[in-house]
Amino acid sequence: MNVRQSFYMALRSIKTSKMRAFLTMLGIIIGVASVIVLVSLMNGMTQSITSQFESMGTNTLTVNVFGRGSNRSFTEEQMEALVSENETLFSGYSPVVGISLTAKANGNSLSTTATGVNEMYAEIQDISVTSGRLIKYADCDRRQQVCVIGTYLVNELFSGQNPVGKTLRLNGSNFTVIGVLEETAEGEEGSADDVVYLPYSTAMKLSYTGTISSYVVAAKDRNDAQQAKYALERELYLAFGSDDSYRVTSMSEMIETVNEMTGMMTTVLVGIAGISLFVGGIGIMNIMLVSVTERTREIGIRKSLGAKRRVILSQFVIEAATTSSLGGAIGIALGIAAAYGAGAIMDMSVSPTAGSILLAFGVSVSIGIVFGYFPASKASKLNPIDALRYD
Repeated sequence: MNVRQSFYMALRSIKTSKMRAFLTMLGIIIGVASVIVLVSLMNGMTQSITSQFESMGTNTLTVNVFGRGSNRSFTEEQMEALVSENETLFSGYSPVVGISLTAKANGNSLSTTATGVNEMYAEIQDISVTSGRLIKYADCDRRQQVCVIGTYLVNELFSGQNPVGKTLRLNGSNFTVIGVLEETAEGEEGSADDVVYLPYSTAMKLSYTGTISSYVVAAKDRNDAQQAKYALERELYLAFGSDDSYRVTSMSEMIETVNEMTGMMTTVLVGIAGISLFVGGIGIMNIMLVSVTERTREIGIRKSLGAKRRVILSQFVIEAATTSSLGGAIGIALGIAAAYGAGAIMDMSVSPTAGSILLAFGVSVSIGIVFGYFPASKASKLNPIDALRYD
């Protein structure tokens, strides 16, 4: 009997006992489906987080300054000099001054965050406006009380009407709206559309600190980011005399860290889901032992007619592998459907990969072979005389 005949016999056996075959496959189906769903969701989450970081620019560096004593800041003039002296490494920079404030207009008010920036910030972070203009050098130089706002503020404070040229009160001071940001997050509260951009010099005055504790710096190229980071760290160390007074974070390094963390989480979750596959394998072994017992006379007849041990062994191994393979195929289809369903419910993208599908199917087949070997070996070792006498 060749492999093809053994495969057809396995299919006939499954067809004859549909319910028993389905219950045998159930552990494999659940295990494979769980692996597909978890890997798809984790891949989707990883891609979503990575795309958010990449939207900030993979060539960007964030500098946080928290010096002590008399030298508590790295001034805008010092950063400008550093960038100008290293034009082959840096393409631009911007101070970042964050403020929590209350915005009021037309009798409406809300709490939001404002970010003080310079004229280079928009290009570094790939920000654009749908109306009006962005922050310019003159706004920063003259400490102009102007602002660029997101669509959430437009909808809440100006009833969706174009606010360019109108007045917005921020912490009691009047600011002129000069631009409206392009919508990127459906105008939701707390999103990238719930923000106000000010000239950094004005933001420093509004925050009452008078210092800049954060910068965003753009390297010329993504490949130059690491070298640019070393240059920044060297200059900051010379300014503060201690590497405890600052931190330079590379966006590409953050992306790598996120990928490592999500990769570890995926491994753990897949390992937990893999327990179902192990349980399914035990179920296959159990049902194959029952099958061997039920077909003892059949095995005795075949061996008495000259069937060799390896033929009997291969027949039962192929039957176990076929059962687990069908369970794996059903699990893959169910897992892909469940992954997209879960993604739609949680409003997140899912990404079933060919690698995870092939891995899940390969594991299901392997489980059938491994757990089917013991019952197959038992069947192949039966004495034909004792098998024929079995009732």
